[in-house]
Amino acid sequence: MRDLLPIQRPALVLAPMQDVTDLPFMRVIARRGAPDWFVTEYFRVHPESCLNRYILRSIMENETGKPVFAQMIGRDLPSLVRTAKELAKLPIAGIDLNLGCPAPIVCRKDAGGGLLRSPETVDRLIGSLREAIPGKFTVKTRVGYTTADEFPGLLEIFRSHAIDGLTIHGRTVVERYQTPVHPDRVRQAVEAMPCPVIANGNVVDAETGLSYLSKTGAAGLMIGRGAIRNPWIFSQLTSAFDSTPAFTPRYRDLWEYVLELYEEIARETPKFVPLAHVQRMKKTLAYISHGLDGDFEYDMRRMKTPEDFQEICRRHLDHDLPLPAKPPVGSKLFCGFEALGS
Repeated sequence: MRDLLPIQRPALVLAPMQDVTDLPFMRVIARRGAPDWFVTEYFRVHPESCLNRYILRSIMENETGKPVFAQMIGRDLPSLVRTAKELAKLPIAGIDLNLGCPAPIVCRKDAGGGLLRSPETVDRLIGSLREAIPGKFTVKTRVGYTTADEFPGLLEIFRSHAIDGLTIHGRTVVERYQTPVHPDRVRQAVEAMPCPVIANGNVVDAETGLSYLSKTGAAGLMIGRGAIRNPWIFSQLTSAFDSTPAFTPRYRDLWEYVLELYEEIARETPKFVPLAHVQRMKKTLAYISHGLDGDFEYDMRRMKTPEDFQEICRRHLDHDLPLPAKPPVGSKLFCGFEALGS
């Protein structure tokens, strides 16, 4: 990870988001200003698991020119070691262990963020994987399961192993995405860890990203839902780092992005079903349409057919007014981002 970090500025990374950051999404994002590296959706690892072929395409067919880390999620150590060795044979920049997913179904299996309830298990997994992985090995975590007061103990575990990078989503697992982040905990890691620390959570535009960096001293930013809403965010942050004018997207630019994403995902769907594809797009559009002028969000939730999709996007997005830089304050989808602006 150290040699991936740009020398002149903080690193920018697209967060792994299950059922979102696949190969089509990486392509579409890269055309609007690629991050410095990608992280795949997680490979689910258990005794009967094999490498997901669709996720593998994000590695084997990625033509963006940017490095890709492969992320694993699971708790069975022999299976994690086996999978790590399989992944290490592929053209990847490194392997990342997911200790942050807050999805209840994942946590009930004591995987992802659920592992943070057992620091002893975290210690054992990281130590064994570090020994098994010949290349770069990074960890993505939250600041605790129930409370951020758990973080100092977790930090000691991370410090005790020679990991190559630590990405911290600045909330607890219980907080999910419903609170402001805890920049003080990220800063605590920056000051303690011998490896680069990447800050994650609540970055919705260049201003919140710069504020997060200022509050934490992190080596870079990982951006997830903010990049769904604003695919130009990486280029805008790069412009801020370089003190050059940033691209200001307009509604028609958003229209082009949405249509391109629709087509890319459709092209890669093995069994394309038009009505099912519209439902798939509605999940992504929930973040894109949120807080825009007019009834776009309302109409989007009620569309059913490809014709509905095309007509609603054209009606609401086919004009040149500038897009709002941020979601609305008090947003339920981007909770607490305004705290990074203060």
